[in-house]
Amino acid sequence: MAMFVLVVDTTIMNVSISAVSQSLGTTVSSVQSAIALEALVSAAFILINSKVGDLIGRKRAYVLGLLAYAIGALAMTLAQNVIAVVIFWAVIGGLGASLLLPAMQSLIHGNFEGKARSKVYAMVGASTAIAAAVGPLIGGVITTSWNWRVNFALEVVIIAVVLSGARLVKDVTYTGDRSVDVVGAALSVVGMGGVVLGILVWQEGGERVLALVAVGAVGLVALARWLARRKRQNHPILLDPSLFDSPHFRIGVTQQMLQQIALGGAMIVIPIFLQIALEYDALEAGLSIAPLSLSMFFVALLAGRRAGRRRPAVIVRAGFTLAAAGMLLVIAVVPRAASGWALVVPLVVAGCGLGMLVSQLNNYTLAPVPEERASEAAGVNSASGNFGLSFGLAVAGGLMLAALSISFTALTDASDVIPSAQKATIAAVLEEDAEVVSDTALQAVLADEPPAVQAEILSINDRARSRSLQIAMLVPVLACLAGLANAFRMVRLPDVEPTAPHEGLDLG
Repeated sequence: MAMFVLVVDTTIMNVSISAVSQSLGTTVSSVQSAIALEALVSAAFILINSKVGDLIGRKRAYVLGLLAYAIGALAMTLAQNVIAVVIFWAVIGGLGASLLLPAMQSLIHGNFEGKARSKVYAMVGASTAIAAAVGPLIGGVITTSWNWRVNFALEVVIIAVVLSGARLVKDVTYTGDRSVDVVGAALSVVGMGGVVLGILVWQEGGERVLALVAVGAVGLVALARWLARRKRQNHPILLDPSLFDSPHFRIGVTQQMLQQIALGGAMIVIPIFLQIALEYDALEAGLSIAPLSLSMFFVALLAGRRAGRRRPAVIVRAGFTLAAAGMLLVIAVVPRAASGWALVVPLVVAGCGLGMLVSQLNNYTLAPVPEERASEAAGVNSASGNFGLSFGLAVAGGLMLAALSISFTALTDASDVIPSAQKATIAAVLEEDAEVVSDTALQAVLADEPPAVQAEILSINDRARSRSLQIAMLVPVLACLAGLANAFRMVRLPDVEPTAPHEGLDLG
């Protein structure tokens, strides 16, 4: 139930993004930034909070994480502006997730053994997949039939139910080194946070974007050097760099990140397009992206059970191939998409590919890791996935809105129908707030314009929206192609049989 509510939370925000922005009197861009920020905070602090859970107690960390997430959900039911969303839902909720996930891993790992542990992890993994499949539908129905705030109120109820059963959870005592690598913790936050934060600032039109990204890159390099130095000196470290000695682990973590970049990019861009270009409500948007999430869910179950003697690397290669093909089909279909039905086949193809990846990557990544370091490795795997998700959300969403604004301006300037005196004014208005330019909104603004000018601007708006989605979808396409190239390296490596405790270990 805890994992279900964590995953559903983000999917609800994706399909309700238009309703949330209108209700709070803000922009789609701002809400999209909050979604990316929540994933970013979770990724940046997950390594630190795994150590915090060791120090304060895994069960206590699990409960505190749930409470923080409940605060974020409750704030969404009461929020009157986007600032509350950023502070309580994105930051406090993200911190809660980063505290909850590693604590949950450690509690399961310490309370169960062998096949029982494998079954529990499988149940949690199934809960994640189900939430990804039904979340858009649940969120769409409730947002359309009642109010988007009801979704988050129900989240609070679910978390209350989970907390009521916390007394049944047996704590697992941490017996390892209780020293804290403060410098490593700080560098991990600066490194992962700086890169995505720079992209979010760029999306909102802020300055010093390159400086923020550079700080993040320097932070990641410094973290790697710091960990290697602490390892040589036999001092306490945030993360043992020798984990990356295994080529299986290195490639697996990278593939996990690329998969999440592709998924995050598609799951933010397509709902925005549906709600702007086709003026779908949350329910219609949820139904339209259901082929992606449902096919991913069912193929993940099927591939996990019937992989047989097929090599995991071969299945991963096929998965990235299908995912890339599906994303490319979306790009090809968009200019002619009169409804969500036009996207069904491309989304099913992409979902099948992503389902293959979900079924194989976690076990492939964690197979070479000794059992005593499984939780640490899973934390890295989760952090990599969350970082990829936040990166995909931020880059694809920001690129779409920026491309929409630039395309509209360029097409307006090139028009022979729109009077020259009006071009600058029209372009400036739409460039400032491109995400709200639906045909209905434009028709209201253009009521006093001649019919020929109205028709020209509506045509420009339609072409700009299609072009912006095509440009933004290059983010998941490139991630899939990079994953495909890596998959050929995976095929050349010998297979490593995973141990039962590692199955389904990644909960991120």
